[in-house]
This record gives sequence, structure tokens and C-alpha cells, in this order.
Amino acid sequence: ITHHDHGVANVQTIVNLALLRGMIGQPHCGVLPIRGHSNVQGMGTMGVVPNLKQAFLDNAERYLGVKLPTMPGLDTMACMQGAANGTMKSALCLGGNLYGSNPDARFAEQALAKLEQITYLSTTLNTGHFRGRGRETLILPVLARDEEPEATTQESMFNFVRLSNGGPRRWEGPRSEVDLIASLAERVLGSKPVDWAALRHACSVRQMIARIVPGFESLATIEQTKKEFHIPGRILHTPQFPTPSGKAHFKTHPIPPLPGKADQLRLMTVRSEGQFNTVVYEEEDIYRGQERRDVILLNPEDMARLGLKIDQVVTVRSSAGALGGILVRAFDIRAGNALMYFPEANVLVPTTTDPKSHTPAFKSVLITVEPDSSAGAASSAHPTPGRRPLDVVR
Repeated sequence: ITHHDHGVANVQTIVNLALLRGMIGQPHCGVLPIRGHSNVQGMGTMGVVPNLKQAFLDNAERYLGVKLPTMPGLDTMACMQGAANGTMKSALCLGGNLYGSNPDARFAEQALAKLEQITYLSTTLNTGHFRGRGRETLILPVLARDEEPEATTQESMFNFVRLSNGGPRRWEGPRSEVDLIASLAERVLGSKPVDWAALRHACSVRQMIARIVPGFESLATIEQTKKEFHIPGRILHTPQFPTPSGKAHFKTHPIPPLPGKADQLRLMTVRSEGQFNTVVYEEEDIYRGQERRDVILLNPEDMARLGLKIDQVVTVRSSAGALGGILVRAFDIRAGNALMYFPEANVLVPTTTDPKSHTPAFKSVLITVEPDSSAGAASSAHPTPGRRPLDVVR
């Protein structure tokens, strides 16, 4: 829903429909966004946003006894553009795969290569560790959540915060993220105004969060009570809204024209059953009945219109780049649209973003599909299904 040039308008229009139907403000009704990446909701709650809410900012200044900067921060694409133009010199990446999750893979690789130094805190190897390198690159292994030596907390998509007890480590050597970050900070910044030595322990982090993040006061005692709690203000059981009038406000938008010429298709990139975010564990996609990932799924009508056959080798082109050696497959998708796998198809996705959320349009990329001139070579390179070497670390 959000990965479009008008993703915010998509969300607001869905909310409009729910409001018109009287679904908001009643028990067991309402709308529930299902997030596509791990704990993106929880990160935003903890302040990983370009602009902090005033209450969050005031609490942090009061707790730390400092004056914090108030200029707007940078979202992900702004950071990538900063790396590309030289205004950003270094990066510290906490988990994830910054290279693999960005649109326009060629741009992402070139931008990250200009950084003077980039440090990854990672639980597993991924493509970013060799395609997303700066002039100097450090890869620091850290423990996964289920290996943490101390209890941590997580936020569910249903806005519940609960305790997570961790478990035994798989390998000796990696440290917890909290321990590593706080240790580095203490060596660089000292112990004031933040007691970094104390923050090497998750329980101390929770005490700080309880004092700073509005609605998280219960986090201070969760280790003792073991009780999950609900973040206030996110579920409406009565039709009362946080506006001056107490009423909801509709956000109306004109229906945007459907983009694309007669020879173009609208591509969406998707993940498969056998992958977790950018990491692909299996080439088979049980969801869509595909045994390999170097495919483009098309409506049979589009295949007939473009003169394409099943398993024909094609090249897919967009304004951002091209991807050859792709096999055509028939699929139950609406005519005029196409489907390919993320992150391999990121090379086709432009860096254009929604003007309000600055989210890339991974679900709406204008493409053309043409027979691959090197089809013979491509076919001989992939003699059996599922054997094509993917640009993904397993």
C-alpha cells in the first residue's frame, strides 16, 4: 500500500472508507497495518524518525540535562543521497541490509562506495557486506534477539509491548547490540551526560525509555511484572478522535491517472515464502508456485499481446536499469501489471519517492519486456530450474 508515488494517499483513502463505514472507534473493528519489515513500527516509536515529537524531545532534554538539536533529520533516501553527493561521510548501520533494501541497486552501490567509513552491526552476512562497502568497511557480528543474554522487549504489530527472554548463543564471540553500542559510545564520548556503562545492560535502557518515550512508563517494571502492555492512544474503542473537535477528518485525494504507455507494464517487486527481508534462503516460492526467482510473472493476455511464451528468456528494462536472463511465466495477475522478486529486481526500481513519506515506489515501476538477444547463452547457463547463482547470501 505504501510503496507507491502516492502511498500516503493510499493509506488515507483506506481510512476514509473505514470512516464512511463506521468501522473506526468500535471494538473489533478499525484498520490494522501489517508491516513489511522487522519492527519498523517499534523503531519509529523509539524515535528513529526524521522529526521527533515535541514531548519526546522535551523528555529527553530534561532527562539528559542537555539541549538537543531541532533541525530536521534525514530519512533513508536522504541519507543515500547525502552519501552520493559527499555531504555524509560515515554510517553506522544497525542490522538490516542498507544496500539490498534500497531501490536502484546501481545507485545504492555507488553512493555507499563514496562513504569514508561504514560500520555494520549484523546478525548474518548479506549482500550489503560486499556490494555496500565504503572506502573502509567494518562488519561487527552481534547476537540475534533469540540469543540475547538479557531480556529485551519488542513491539508487536498489534501495539503490544512484551518481554523477550532471548536464549543460548550459537557461536562464541558476537556481543549483544546494546553492549557493543554502549561500549563504543563510552570510549568515544565518555560517561557524561549519558552513563554508557550502565546502558550496556538492557534493563538500564528500559529505565531510560520509560522516562523519555511517552506511553512507555510501564517499561520500567516489565522485568518484574512480566506483563505486556498496550501503547495508549493507538486503538480507539469509541468514536472519539485526537482532534480539537473530537471528530475524524477526511483526507480526500483525486484518483491518480494510471501511468504507462501501450508497450509498458507496471511492475511490483515482492518477497517469497523462502526469504526474510533481503535474505533469500530458498529459491522456491511456495506462495506463487515458482521453483526459481529469475522470473517475471505476467498475465497470459499480456504475454499474447507482447508475443511472449512461457519460459522465454527476456530482458526487463526501466528508467533505472535493465535485467537480462529473465524467464517469462504466466500468472493470475491483472493485465497491465507484472511481478518480480525483491531484492534482485531492485536494479529496475527508480529512486523516486512519495513526496510526503519519502517511501520508494517498489510496487509501481514502469517497465518494458523484450526478447533477450543472448537467450541461447542464458538458457545454457541455467540448464536446470533453481540452479541460477543468485546475488544473495544464504
